[in-house]
Amino acid sequence: MSVQAFRLVCASEREQFPQGIHIECLECSGHDLYLGTSDCVIYHLLLVEQQLSEPTSLVQQTDQPCTSFTTTQQRQRQLGLKKPICELRAASALSRLLVLCDNTISILCSESLEPLPAPKIRGVLTFTLNENPVSGDPFSVELCLISSKKRTVQIFSVGQERVQLIREVATPEQACVIAADGLYLCLALSSRYITLNYNTGHCQDLFPYPSDQKKPIVKWISRQEFLLAGPSGLGMFATVAGITQRAPVRWSDNVIGAAISFPYVLALDEEFITVHSMLDQQKKQTLPFKEGIILQDFEGRVIVASCNGVYVLIPLPLEKQIQDLLSSQRVEEALALAKGARRNIPKEKFQVMYRRILQQAGFIQFAKLQFLEAKELFRSSQLDIRELISLYPLMLPSSSSFIRTHPPLHEYADLNQLTRGDQEKVNKCKRFLMTYLSEIRSTEVANGYQEDVDTALLKLYAEANHESLLDLLVSENSCEVSDSASWLEKHKKYFALGLLYHYNKQDAAALQIWVKIINGELEDSTRPDLFEYVVDFLTFSRDQHLVWQYADWVLQKSEQVGVRIFTKRSPEEYTQNGFCPDKIVSYLCKYHKALLLFLEHLVLEKMLQKEKYHTHLAVLYVEEVQRLNAMDSPDIEQVEMQRGRLQNLLRQSDLYRVHLLIDKIKGTDLHMERAILHGKLEEHGQALDILVHHLKNFAAAENYCVWNSEGRDTPYRQHLFQLLLSSYLTFASHDNSFLVAAVDLLNNHPAEFDAASVLRLLPENWSVQLLSPFLAGAMREHVHALRMSQITIGLAKAENVVYKQEKLNLREKPIVLSDKKYCSVCRNPFQEPVFVRYPSGQIVHTHCATKSHVNSSIGVHLPKPNKQT
Repeated sequence: MSVQAFRLVCASEREQFPQGIHIECLECSGHDLYLGTSDCVIYHLLLVEQQLSEPTSLVQQTDQPCTSFTTTQQRQRQLGLKKPICELRAASALSRLLVLCDNTISILCSESLEPLPAPKIRGVLTFTLNENPVSGDPFSVELCLISSKKRTVQIFSVGQERVQLIREVATPEQACVIAADGLYLCLALSSRYITLNYNTGHCQDLFPYPSDQKKPIVKWISRQEFLLAGPSGLGMFATVAGITQRAPVRWSDNVIGAAISFPYVLALDEEFITVHSMLDQQKKQTLPFKEGIILQDFEGRVIVASCNGVYVLIPLPLEKQIQDLLSSQRVEEALALAKGARRNIPKEKFQVMYRRILQQAGFIQFAKLQFLEAKELFRSSQLDIRELISLYPLMLPSSSSFIRTHPPLHEYADLNQLTRGDQEKVNKCKRFLMTYLSEIRSTEVANGYQEDVDTALLKLYAEANHESLLDLLVSENSCEVSDSASWLEKHKKYFALGLLYHYNKQDAAALQIWVKIINGELEDSTRPDLFEYVVDFLTFSRDQHLVWQYADWVLQKSEQVGVRIFTKRSPEEYTQNGFCPDKIVSYLCKYHKALLLFLEHLVLEKMLQKEKYHTHLAVLYVEEVQRLNAMDSPDIEQVEMQRGRLQNLLRQSDLYRVHLLIDKIKGTDLHMERAILHGKLEEHGQALDILVHHLKNFAAAENYCVWNSEGRDTPYRQHLFQLLLSSYLTFASHDNSFLVAAVDLLNNHPAEFDAASVLRLLPENWSVQLLSPFLAGAMREHVHALRMSQITIGLAKAENVVYKQEKLNLREKPIVLSDKKYCSVCRNPFQEPVFVRYPSGQIVHTHCATKSHVNSSIGVHLPKPNKQT
């Protein structure tokens, strides 16, 4: 596909030259244009650039030409020969013009065209100037020529007054075309191209070219790189090392000349000038031009000549070329051209231009639904994300003051115009924006536009019923409240609306919305467990007024769930007046189940040691058991479970009012509970009488003795178990159940009885075998106690011996007490000959020794002091 990269303008009028002139060569240096003709005449012309109009914007919007060239003849010189002038080269730094005519190089003054007295160089086939001379002398140029008489290349240094041969190097064959770069020469031999290091003589073959080709082409491009006319109509790029770093361009088989105007390669044949890109090697433009004989570039300016006219190829501004490519939706070519232009444009200007090109390319790819490519272009171009959001109607918040870039980055008013109303394409575009915004909202791309991004993302999520809507609202966000709220209401996302209000510290509005959903006034199935969610929300809310405002509503819905707004609060809040336990208990009196659960929380979980809470909970347990028993068909399992809770409380707590509870259960069948209460009053006889004789629950009686004796001393435990044994032995039954219970009690707890007392109580007719477990256990306990006492006595005796030894040692060393001695504790003198001496040798008052047994001066615990008088 073509692109307009150059305009061909005529720089010379035909009447400027004599009739029948035939241009053979040309040279351009700055504004100076030199022409060499077939009749050995040199013309010096002034090439003047004229601006016809100024661009009106960054990218010229008109195709009308704004630049032209004219030539004005300055002077001419006839060299006095009948041979054509073959080559012209200007050395502007020396004000010299090198002319090749009749195999001889002459040196003229570039201004006056007068010959200089410098010696001429003869026997020259062709020559060139080294683009990167190694000498570094600014007042000389390096001339490289091919000898016409022998197979050599000669290197000359040409100054203002002298011409000096530097080196001569042989070539494998006779060369016909030459280009130079530093120490390297690129030569066209009779059938192949080579590179030659004239310092070392190393020769590197490149590739052959057809012998029937009109003329080989060797063109210097950049450091150590050349453009060559290869076989099959290819323009080949080659380095001095014999490799190619660019793909070849395909041009005509009959190329006459080539020129470089980065990033383009231009080629001239008999009918056309073709323009190829060095970036992608594609043909970009074809310009008709017949009878062309010369195509050369001079310091970025490309000049083409026929036998009697001079023309300039004016490159169109790169911005214009790129815009043309983008208008044709040739994104890759436009980007490649923009990248290639980097080295020819100032850095800051290039960055601005390139970002805009990337943004335009991104919208082109977006319009083609190439979303991956568009996303990368948007990211790399640092696109103001609002440019993209603005394509989507109503997605920007109503408070946004965004105005699109001018000139615009695209031609679309909105998404409907871009997709032409295709709903499937609209949905794809919305899904893309949703994904892209979610990716960039936490990056620098959204920096400064967080409200626009988050608001648009919320609207897209709500519209698509996307699950990430809630994630957005419960995380840090910058959604615009009023605009987002109306959008959520429009799409019936009421739960999300509540989250929006909550994030923006409008909890009252949030709860009002959620309560309406639960009450059925609004329809939103986002959270089936919304009631539990509201309870948790109130639980962790620090707004006391809001909690009390909705407490009745919550408890009326479910006492069991609603009471969590009080039971799950932090311990610190219970110390505040707004949520102190007394206030909550008073408030919950009308909610029986909730009150019970809250008291359980205080007593069993928080373990508050207050009598009124323990008593209140016990009374509620009793009332609950009585309520269950009073039902027509009581649930036995439920009753037993509730009695179990009551019994556990009665056993574990010591804070409730026992007499109150005894009166409360008097006359009921709560016998086990009454026994526990009598036990709390140390009325163990009554308690055991209830368990043994009224309930005949021997296991319960045995457990009663176990838990009542926990933590008590041995006499107390023995007394309690003795009471139970006596109760068993006092009453008789026809099935001997009391005797069996007595035997089991003795055998199961032999250590809890005084064996001698028990044996006096037992009937004489009981066999030893029947009581063998008890007797064995009692003996084992007796022997253990005996041995432990013997050990204790032995340790006491040993300690006494140690003390006696210490006392004897102290008596061996007399202690002198005078009025100059001071107590080591209080630092006061002794008033009487009574003192205490520590093993460390310190002496203290007796009253000081009794107050402390720790020597503060040495920081260790001291043994009991010895008294001496």
